[in-house]
Amino acid sequence: MVATIRYEDIVKVPKALLHDHLDGGLRPGTIVDLAAEVSHELPTTDPEALGRWFVDAADSGSLERYLETFAHTVAVMQTPSALRRVARECALDLAADGVVYAEVRFAPEQHLEQDLTLDEVVEAVLAGFAEGTAQAVEAGLTIRVGTLLTAMRHAARSQEIAELAVRHRDAGVVGFDIAGAEAGFPPTRHLDAFEYLQRENFHFTIHAGEAFGLPSIWQAIQWCGADRLGHGVRIVDDIASDGSLGRLAAYVRDKRIPLELCPSSNVQTGAVASIADHPIGLLRDLRFRATVNTDNRLMSGTSMSREMSLLVETFGYGWKELQWFTINAMKSAFIPFDERLRIIDEVIKPAYAELLA
Repeated sequence: MVATIRYEDIVKVPKALLHDHLDGGLRPGTIVDLAAEVSHELPTTDPEALGRWFVDAADSGSLERYLETFAHTVAVMQTPSALRRVARECALDLAADGVVYAEVRFAPEQHLEQDLTLDEVVEAVLAGFAEGTAQAVEAGLTIRVGTLLTAMRHAARSQEIAELAVRHRDAGVVGFDIAGAEAGFPPTRHLDAFEYLQRENFHFTIHAGEAFGLPSIWQAIQWCGADRLGHGVRIVDDIASDGSLGRLAAYVRDKRIPLELCPSSNVQTGAVASIADHPIGLLRDLRFRATVNTDNRLMSGTSMSREMSLLVETFGYGWKELQWFTINAMKSAFIPFDERLRIIDEVIKPAYAELLA
């Protein structure tokens, strides 16, 4: 059965994506265009070579080195027109890959070099997503994009970004996140922001358990109250070789806390040695709320279809498993329950039922 699953068939099936960074998914040609407009120097101005450079530079095995590649993408995303274009193309690229629901995150505080306000940054991105979604519909594709606003964990603007997210909650912002280097910057530094979001009945996820271990996950959940874990791959450190769960792992599974797993990215940053060594197989077998994600499509040279294809090749998964990951993600989305249910019942399940038949 597995041998019949081709990459081009995976592209066609509906997919749900929870962990994708806007500044990590630009088209190389767009970076070249925008860099010329602002006189930003790139490693190369050949789009194909630039795309390869990003992947090679991100293949360091270090989260810190991986994050350095964003200096080039963020540099060209400092004007309303650039932000709008990048967001529009993001929606179109995801829709073309068969993604029917996506949550795309970005850090507004990183796009203020041309004196934009935080609100202007958010408004430009939301306008771009709306344009991209409309163009996708015109092309016969369907996608719903929810936006997450990210605060940088090494900075001190998380409360401000949390208030910004709530301010735009009815315009397309569906959640909040913190990101950046984990070591030395625990999520508890941003407790005020998380407590504010809880009082506002607003959803948030936290990057935790990627480059750092169980203490990061424990703080994100038990101190900060995260709805989901960004990556969370190091939860495997609390699982014994016989499959028995430690207290934290058991809590995460029992509470159905979603894990935003990003296989290719986790290999690049050194969180795991290879796709074959990735604990996503174990976490699926143990029935954690595991989801498959892209993280940064440019830096990993990837897409949702490619991530799923890698799992098919590595773990021998069939349509049943791919549907399981997809429904897990859709169940865990930050949009209202009735919207999640509609996409599951009217879009995802019918498509997979046809394949499983």
